[in-house]
Amino acid sequence: MKVGIGNDHAGAELKMEIVKHLDEIGVDYIDYGVAVGEKIDYPDAAEMVCKEVINGTVDRAILICGTGIGISIAANKINGIRACACSDAFSAKYTRLHNDANALCLGGRVVGAGLANELVDIFLTTDFEGGRHQRRVDLITKLEEKNRVKEQN
Repeated sequence: MKVGIGNDHAGAELKMEIVKHLDEIGVDYIDYGVAVGEKIDYPDAAEMVCKEVINGTVDRAILICGTGIGISIAANKINGIRACACSDAFSAKYTRLHNDANALCLGGRVVGAGLANELVDIFLTTDFEGGRHQRRVDLITKLEEKNRVKEQN
């Protein structure tokens, strides 16, 4: 599995901790984020990484802003992305099991490095259950398609 990681300026320090953790556990990743002191708006950071998920360059995304919420809202505007803002292990697990989320969003001002790395591990090692949950993911995809058609008219 290859992961894309991106962040805005509020998530730069946490991104550095997560990248160090990914190196330690041997996860292949591409760092699309900015360094401490650099600036980027979270919608631009989300779009950059999520496009790479959609085109298959990476399998999943880890996105970080101040709260994890803004970047998750932006990521969810991209068709095919199912982003979740998580700050607890239960949510990180079930967003993979039931929602087949492909983008984990974290708040650099909300979670510390230890918890963030635990959430990343859960997100990367939990498989989608499928079954009755696949029907619901398909309904999400239909919502995207329906709204895409409205945008074109």
